[in-house]
Amino acid sequence: MNEDMIVLAGMVFYGFHGVDSDEQALGQRFIVDLEVHMDLEPAGRSDDIRHTVNYSRLFGTVREVVEGKSVKLLETLADRIATEILDRFPAQATRVRVKKPDPPIKGSILDYAGVEVYRRRSGSA
Repeated sequence: MNEDMIVLAGMVFYGFHGVDSDEQALGQRFIVDLEVHMDLEPAGRSDDIRHTVNYSRLFGTVREVVEGKSVKLLETLADRIATEILDRFPAQATRVRVKKPDPPIKGSILDYAGVEVYRRRSGSA
C-alpha cells in the first residue's frame, strides 16, 4: 500500500451517542478526524476529480453516520464510519478518530476522550 492519503481533520457534528441515557437524550458534540488511504498519483498528474474522491462526499458520509442512529460506544461509531468509507469509496484503508470533548467523567479535566480505528479493504496489503 502506498503512503498517499486524503485527510479531513476536526469535523464537528452533534450526535446522540453514549452509554448514559442523558447522552442519548440530550446529545453532544463529536469531533472526527478521517484519513482515507488511496493512490493519489493519478489525480495529482491529471488534475481531474474523477481520479480521486470528492471531499464533500467524504464529509457527508461521516455526517450521515454521526448524526444518524444512536450507538452506545465510540468504538461502534468509529467502526461504522470506517465501514461506510470502505463501502462507498475506492479507499485501500481508512483511519477514523472519534473524539468526545465533554465525556461524562466526574471530576475530569481533559481535552477529550476518544477512539481510533484503522480498517483495510479485504485483500489490501
